[in-house]
Amino acid sequence: MNPEEIKQKKLNELQGKYAEQLNEQQKQLELENQIDLLLKSILTEDAKTRIFNVKLVNKELYLKTAQNLIYLFKTGKTQGKINDGELKKLLENLSAKREITIKRK
Repeated sequence: MNPEEIKQKKLNELQGKYAEQLNEQQKQLELENQIDLLLKSILTEDAKTRIFNVKLVNKELYLKTAQNLIYLFKTGKTQGKINDGELKKLLENLSAKREITIKRK
């Protein structure tokens, strides 16, 4: 292979990787939009504000909370919309750090 063919091959590889990344980001964005829409329908206004503030600060906690809320909603374990107090309790439970202590004998 001459240098031009090598450059072209490398360019094609990079373009393919870039296209894959864009596709993955698009899928992730669509999934987040679906989660946001579902959360908007099952939370009160105060709870919506709180969960979206959590999303800005701690995305991992937001995703865990959203997953739990959607599970509760789909299994019918909630009655009506989830209010801010209930959401606070769920956030506290999910964000509680589990301490592991090792005792020596």
